[in-house]
Amino acid sequence: GVGRRRLKWRPLAMLRHSLSKILGRAASAAAPVATRATFARSAVFGHRFKTGPSASPNEISDELLGKLGKLSTQALVDGLWVMGWPPAQIEGARSLAKGMKCVGRAVTVRFVPARPDIAQDKPGGEISPEYEAFELCGPDSVIVMASVGPWESVGGDIKFLRLMQRQVGGLVTDGSVRDTDTMIGYGIPTFSYSTTAKQGPAAMQPWECNGVISCGGGTVRPRDAII
Repeated sequence: GVGRRRLKWRPLAMLRHSLSKILGRAASAAAPVATRATFARSAVFGHRFKTGPSASPNEISDELLGKLGKLSTQALVDGLWVMGWPPAQIEGARSLAKGMKCVGRAVTVRFVPARPDIAQDKPGGEISPEYEAFELCGPDSVIVMASVGPWESVGGDIKFLRLMQRQVGGLVTDGSVRDTDTMIGYGIPTFSYSTTAKQGPAAMQPWECNGVISCGGGTVRPRDAII
């Protein structure tokens, strides 16, 4: 009856109340912001059909990002569900070491399966898409790399040395990373499906910087909050 329905939904009300206390007005404003972003994308979609807008027009403030970073991932997943968002968790991404946590805005890299013409046409060296992405990163950024498979390498000590120099806030991938000990020594909070000794270029090539990607079953847009 009515009593049962009240008991069933009371935990959700308590969760919403708790998030509101932690985030202040930001928690109650989160759903409307997402809705406005949806309508904004629809309004410009006809003009940008080929690529679509890459980043949300609704910027996450430094204050809100800091508050979100204080929450557990479990609380964030539950809170987003209460607010009507689809699943936002990047499945399978595990930290390389205990105690790692990343907080920042997404910079994205998309890999595609290797082909001779892809390797030939892709810009090389410092203007390759992944290095282009590295230069966009800083302490308030998390680089999110969409692999073509969980066991394929997105990089290792040589490539990610630049991320250490840029003091990136974190690295997340649904693929694997190489040179685990060195990566831990770099101090970059790193979350990957696994580790590997394989080289990446034999299986895939970085193709796009800062586009909308699918990573671990979730959609990531540039400048999304990654916690």
